[in-house]
Amino acid sequence: MSIKLNDKYLSSFVNDHAYSMIQPQVTLADSMLRSKSGPGNTFLGWIDLPVNYDKEEFARIKTCAEKIKKTCDVLVVIGIGGSYLGSRAVIEFLKSPMYNSLKKDTPDIYFAGNCISTDSLNEILAVCEGKDICVNVISKSGTTTEPAIAFRVFRALLEEKYGKEGARERIFVTTDKARGTLKEFSTAAGYETFVVPDDVGGRFSVLSAVGLLPIACAGIDIDELMAGAASAMEKYKDPNLENNDCYRYAALRNILNRMGKSVEVLASYEPFTAMLSEWWKQLFGESEGKDQKGIFPSSVIFSTDLHSLGQFIQDGTRTMFETVINVENTGSSFKIPEDHANIDGLNFLSGMDLNDVKKTAMNGTILAHVDGGVPNIVINVSDRNAYSLGELIYFFELACAVSGYLLAVNPFNQPGVESYKKNMFALLGKPGYEDLRVELEERLKN
Repeated sequence: MSIKLNDKYLSSFVNDHAYSMIQPQVTLADSMLRSKSGPGNTFLGWIDLPVNYDKEEFARIKTCAEKIKKTCDVLVVIGIGGSYLGSRAVIEFLKSPMYNSLKKDTPDIYFAGNCISTDSLNEILAVCEGKDICVNVISKSGTTTEPAIAFRVFRALLEEKYGKEGARERIFVTTDKARGTLKEFSTAAGYETFVVPDDVGGRFSVLSAVGLLPIACAGIDIDELMAGAASAMEKYKDPNLENNDCYRYAALRNILNRMGKSVEVLASYEPFTAMLSEWWKQLFGESEGKDQKGIFPSSVIFSTDLHSLGQFIQDGTRTMFETVINVENTGSSFKIPEDHANIDGLNFLSGMDLNDVKKTAMNGTILAHVDGGVPNIVINVSDRNAYSLGELIYFFELACAVSGYLLAVNPFNQPGVESYKKNMFALLGKPGYEDLRVELEERLKN
């Protein structure tokens, strides 16, 4: 079993009565999802995506990835939010946060168009100097500011370097199936295109072409990734909390939230999970943070952050709970050497595997934080491989949907995201926003 929930550390916080009381709400949330009768029901394509995906496109993704691997040194992935977080999370989890620095037979992969930063853009351009480049731009519309600017820049770079004909063979577009500015432009330019599914929102899209093309370019087995997700899809169909770890996690989050624990800290003991935590934060933050409700998602990497945020978690305001991702087998080991002088006084660790030290640190930390009044949920992941990660991704997606319904919000929209865009467009002088610009400039003056 790849994923297993451990809730034994909650015994002093959550009793059996809490589970039985929330069970009818979980059953209703499950029914709303399965019958597609709840809010956001037009964005539920992710539920059966692990088995009900476009097999022809999937094969094209693998063929395209092989072409990219053979023809470029650097793949620039352009996208923001769900258009890049999922693929980057998978690559760093399964390969390494230092993926680009490792020896490999796959291209370096850099992510652009996810911020408004001159320095970031210039640095990626500098990295690309003298190297063969391919670009994968990911955008439903093609008009989102950050990726649109980056695509302008890298399209011009490729056309200057290879000519329009050569650039056409190096630009790959993931966008709407039939409409939108980017789709129309790509069709006219002759770029190979892949589909952002109409019924899958960006933060749920990692198992579509949005995430799979960059992931495959990194040499990751996307068949195994999908197989793990398909396994989770079958495993978590029973709404009974005693039989469904995924729904149990969703229920526990809401039970703890109702007890005043409104901040969830996703904790892990491996740096390769850092971007997975960023993906998780978007998934839950954008899904649940609305209608003046929500559980605030944050993250830490231990033991590193025990030397910074550890004090606050142990002894600060009691508004948080922790969810610990424990990867049981990372596939590597390291024996601690002996120092005959024993300068650091650590010879009692000599010959011990560093993984055992990490596990001991984790167990000690969990007990300390529980004693300090911080509830801890542990999600055990059996292995660091594509199958287990596919299962974990689906686990979190399904838990997020159920948890959103338990919070009585629509987990599949993001109305608040549009507010900053409207103000930014007005202040930048976009046509059609003239009146708002006057109003905002007056507010800024005052």
